[in-house]
Order: sequence, then structure tokens, then C-alpha cells
Amino acid sequence: MTILITGATGNVGRNVVEQLVNRGADVRALVRDPSKASLPTGVEVVQGDLLDVDSLRHAMSGVSTLFLLNGVVADEYTQALIALNLAREAGIERIVYLSVIHSDIYVNVPHFAGKFGVERMIEHMGLGATILRPAYYMDNEITIKDVVTNYGIYPMPIGEKGLAMIDARDVGEIAALELIRREQSATPLPINRINLVGPDTLTGNDAATIWGDVLGRAIAFPGNDTVGFEQNLRQFMPSWMAFDMRLMAERFLTDGMLPDAGDVDRLTSMLGRPLRSYRDYVAQIVG
Repeated sequence: MTILITGATGNVGRNVVEQLVNRGADVRALVRDPSKASLPTGVEVVQGDLLDVDSLRHAMSGVSTLFLLNGVVADEYTQALIALNLAREAGIERIVYLSVIHSDIYVNVPHFAGKFGVERMIEHMGLGATILRPAYYMDNEITIKDVVTNYGIYPMPIGEKGLAMIDARDVGEIAALELIRREQSATPLPINRINLVGPDTLTGNDAATIWGDVLGRAIAFPGNDTVGFEQNLRQFMPSWMAFDMRLMAERFLTDGMLPDAGDVDRLTSMLGRPLRSYRDYVAQIVG
């Protein structure tokens, strides 16, 4: 049977596709522009959009398992609800949904609240699903590499509570393992939730220190200016998204993104290896 991947060309989705292909799975990828997809050989590419009901119905035909990833866009919640309703209509009983850690705590942050609403829909509709709840992606740090290296500061207002940052490659592999587990089960499996976290919980000062160690020079952490953070983001993203990111950063300061007891051990056991570290990720993008 076929596993359908949405968001297949993004950072996480591409890792999910590669991990599934490496494990011999039958993969179908939903993409907006097949000419730009550049996915592994053997992946069936279908053109469509999460707000295009007809294209989604076509993409879901003959599918047994769905990986649902919705980007942070203004209509993210609507996209997810349409996709899940169409999945139920198509008889898809095996789902892995990419949510976010603490979606039930960061309730004032739009894209967190939307994902929590989707989680509730999955639960109340009785859909068999794994809900993956990743913490902050290490991969976001590629956007600040030039600031760190050119100006000697770590600019992200991530606070002093700590974020359990995770590498998107680990997210992709865990998602693939869950998709295959559900795909290969003789009967649909019950709902479960998995926090996706990295091996270390890092503060702003911790992150700056690691960058400094890797670069071999001092990197400063100037503090947690969420207003300035929003203004900087508005230079290259819509105002609503920049404000959404500011609200998220403010919850970093008050709540952090902390793993639950046993999360790291659980993920390590699933992967059969240690989780990738922030230090190794920084060394990779710097090197």
C-alpha cells in the first residue's frame, strides 16, 4: 500500500521521504510544482494543494497511511481539517500528524493553537494517529549563521528556561518509523503522542557558548528583546507571521520547551542511536 506525504519538499518532509524510501516503502508525495520537487527515484509525485479538495481526493486514492504536515501559513488550521476529513472519507485509518510540543500550553500563539485544535479533532474523530510534537528545530539556526559569524552575537531570544532543540533529520527518521509501524500493523493502532526533543536543553547563553566554542572566539548573547525580534522578522515575512513568532518567543521566556521525563530515552531507543546534538549541528553548518 501507499504512504502519502504532504509538505514533502520542505525540510522535515524531505527527510521523511528519504527515510521511507531507504526502508523500501511505497511513497507518494503531494507537491504544488512537480517540476521543482527533486525527490528520490521511485517516489510517485502528485500535484496538488491542501486547499484544493479535488487534488487531495486524487492524491489520497489508494493510500493506506498519511503523513500530515502543514506549513505555518494563515490558513494552516483549515488546511489540516480539510485534509483529515478527506482522509476519513478515503478510508485512511493510519495517520502521523506533525504538531508541536506544548501545543496545549502555548495557547495564545496562533500556529500552536491551530495545531492543538487539529490534535483535538484527531482525538474526537477517533482517528488512529501518532501525534508528533517536536520542539524548536536546530535547523532554524541556519538563518542566523551570518549574524553570529559576522557580528559575534547569538540573536535568538530563546530565554533562560531552555529549549530542547531537535535536528530535523531526527524528526524525519522518527516520523518514518511511526509511519511504517502503522502501515505494517494488521489493524489500525490507537492514538499516541510523542514529544520530539534533542539531547540537551539550551538557554540563550548556552547556545552562544556553543557557537563560540565551535568558532573559536567569544559569541555574546545580548538578551531577549522580543519586540526587536518581531521588527527584524518583518523585513522578510508578513507582519502576522512575525507577530506569531514574537508570541512564540515570549512563551520561550516564560515556559521554555522542556522535555518530559523519559522523552530522550524513548527517542534514543526508537532510533537505536543517540540524538544529534546542537554542538554537532552548529559545527556542521559552520564547517
